[in-house]
Amino acid sequence: RGQRRGQHRGTEHLCTMVVRTKHWIIPSYYAWGFPISNLYLNRFSEFLIHKPGEGFLLWLLATILTPLRWLFSKFAESYYSIPMKKHDMVPEHSFFEALATCLIAITPKDHYKRLDEGSIVLKKSKTFSFCKEGVLVEGESSPIKSDIVIFGTGFKGDQKITNMFTSEYFQSIAVGPTSSTVPLYRECIHPKIPQLAVLGYSESLANLYTAEIRAKWMAHFIDGGFKLPSVKAMQSDILEWEKFMKRYSRVYFRRSCIGLLHIWYNDQLCQDMGCNPRRKNSILAELFEVYGPRDYVNLHPK
Repeated sequence: RGQRRGQHRGTEHLCTMVVRTKHWIIPSYYAWGFPISNLYLNRFSEFLIHKPGEGFLLWLLATILTPLRWLFSKFAESYYSIPMKKHDMVPEHSFFEALATCLIAITPKDHYKRLDEGSIVLKKSKTFSFCKEGVLVEGESSPIKSDIVIFGTGFKGDQKITNMFTSEYFQSIAVGPTSSTVPLYRECIHPKIPQLAVLGYSESLANLYTAEIRAKWMAHFIDGGFKLPSVKAMQSDILEWEKFMKRYSRVYFRRSCIGLLHIWYNDQLCQDMGCNPRRKNSILAELFEVYGPRDYVNLHPK
């Protein structure tokens, strides 16, 4: 949604952004000088979340710590919403829900500075169309004269999976009904189509290393390192993850995101491969240090 004009409020090249849905777009991973990764990307943070297959003690702990989870979210929102309020860009859903659906992003450098100076102009509209002069935005009396338009509308991963097949039967079972998540065991293998692996449909807060771990898991499986459980057991596990996603992803439920439980999820992959899921050097580090790609560098399946 670009636009180029002459001098305009001191700017030479003006860019108009059409915003269809408000999201938490944050300038950095620090809130009030505190790294929010310490609130969401360690094992302690996952104690605040109800997990698939959790026992009674973990359930009780997550229930007791629910107010702390709410405080973490409000702490982040109190900081990130400051520039967003100025431009009427605060979403209706919470920061926590954005993390739960992997619908959060870091702004480009000086994004809010450009908004303040007017070199980036926001237009909030659900629809837009084209005309000879440029782009017509709903509610605007005149078109936006545009030299170039960039579509950043995303895609629907479930349709891509469906379109892999010519068989109507496989098309009907590949992604399931819209009221459920796409049924993938370990977010990789369809229980009823075990010859097909889908790596990358389910998102995390760091997709590259998550995809790499899945690829290692898949290679280990193909090499005979472990066997898949029964179809019934895989379906039961998928339903547990679906309950988790429904619980915390009310706004964008159809998306599949393991961002809130990326350590819990990686633990399962490690256990399947015979690797030690505990990647830190001490109990305190296991609880409170951030887990990231470098923790899985020397991941060697047995």
